[in-house]
Amino acid sequence: MAESVVMSLDIGTTSSRVVIYAADGTQVALAQREHRQYFPHPGWVEHDAGEIWQNIRELMALCLARSRYTASNIVAIGMTNQRETTVAWDVQTGRPVHRAIVWQDTRTDEMVARLAERSPRVRELSGLPVASYFSGLKMRWLWDHVPEVSQLAAEGRLLFGTIDSWILWNLTGRSTHATDITNASRTLLMNLTEGDWDRELIELLGLPVEETLAALPSIKPCSGHFGTVADGSGFTGIPITGILGDQQAAAFGQGIFHSGQVKNTYGTGCFVLHNTGTELVRSSHGLITTVAYHLQGDDVHYALEGSVAQAGSVVQWLRDQIGLIQTSEEIEELAATVADNGGVYFVPAFSGLFAPYWRSDARGTMIGLTSYATAGHIARAVLEATAFQTSDALVAVSEDTGIDGPEVLRVDGGMTVNHDLMQFQADLLQIPVQRASDIETTARGAAFAAGLGGGLWTDHHEVSSLCQPGHEWTPNMSESDRQRLLAGWAQAIEHTIGWNPTKE
Repeated sequence: MAESVVMSLDIGTTSSRVVIYAADGTQVALAQREHRQYFPHPGWVEHDAGEIWQNIRELMALCLARSRYTASNIVAIGMTNQRETTVAWDVQTGRPVHRAIVWQDTRTDEMVARLAERSPRVRELSGLPVASYFSGLKMRWLWDHVPEVSQLAAEGRLLFGTIDSWILWNLTGRSTHATDITNASRTLLMNLTEGDWDRELIELLGLPVEETLAALPSIKPCSGHFGTVADGSGFTGIPITGILGDQQAAAFGQGIFHSGQVKNTYGTGCFVLHNTGTELVRSSHGLITTVAYHLQGDDVHYALEGSVAQAGSVVQWLRDQIGLIQTSEEIEELAATVADNGGVYFVPAFSGLFAPYWRSDARGTMIGLTSYATAGHIARAVLEATAFQTSDALVAVSEDTGIDGPEVLRVDGGMTVNHDLMQFQADLLQIPVQRASDIETTARGAAFAAGLGGGLWTDHHEVSSLCQPGHEWTPNMSESDRQRLLAGWAQAIEHTIGWNPTKE
């Protein structure tokens, strides 16, 4: 009998990758390619959806070629994606009407201010605050500023979706317009308790109800049948049986299946996800109430999420736009040239502040500079910002749940290879930090969901047994030093909020 494997498509913020996983959960082949970032105006971030689709097609073939398998070994395909990034396209031509508006994009800030009074009701229905982060306002911007959107809607030719919907539609030969519940829960348009599009939410965002409903994808559980490949490639006929948004996929890949378990992903942004089980916990401390996962035939599992806009992207900024380092890996070595941050704090509010503050008027700030400060102190402050923001999110989790904190923080993502950062994180939180044996848990989570949907694994208990921990860091900082650092961070946050001198 031929060996069965699962292929995972992982469409991230800066790159896409395709990974093949064996039945024991190990990675057997990978292919990756960056896609171009467009910054047409301050605060705007865009992607070429056509480029991403072309990359995925080529990466699927390349990944398979790097393995010892053929397409006949692939029993299922899973997908995970940058969540809130929004695409609108013409169903007849298959052409996007505008570049994809990325989750980090802040062009809708003025719209957020105008809709502020509606935010409590929007949060009640969707679990989300009115913020530029989410897809619904990006759709509203496209409707208001791209004439072709309303023209296509009038002709019944408009489709809206997140990146997963766009790739799925193309992968199935333009036959399936669907998304999963985790991606849908990030749009501001899905009723969190009903798990379906909500007419009132659409109205609250100022979108035309009937036209919007006609353009949106159908919502499905994370694991189940989404369609089959029919794009004319060598993968035709393979079922697509798992889709999750990237942070939910990372939690799935870490085996975060039970209430009280917490993971944090250190990627372009930073995302704490606290599983609340089948209980929908409404946050009153700046977190997002969202869907953790939904397996076919099972109850929906929910989560509290602390979303941080800038983490690994700040290292990229330090490399590409400031020139302080030549490669991303150099930052750890540079930060290690100093014993501490020297009183320097950096708040990377390039897209405002996300959880738990939700302040679009915040701007990036470096504070505490003296003539003593060196490049090492700046590098250290940049890295420490990620740990401080994670600490803020976990404090909010404790306030919302009434639980002091998790016994352990499970971590994944590219930044977790930085030993000093992970040690600092453990010191700030005063709990062990445990890295996954495979740090690319996003792709792995999508593979697990697809494997469950495709019958490779029987249930989440079997999948959980495949999630083995890797390195662990334990706290090693005095309480006085910890409190001093947290107090300095709190002061830096205060100076960041309201800093928008370009506002008239």
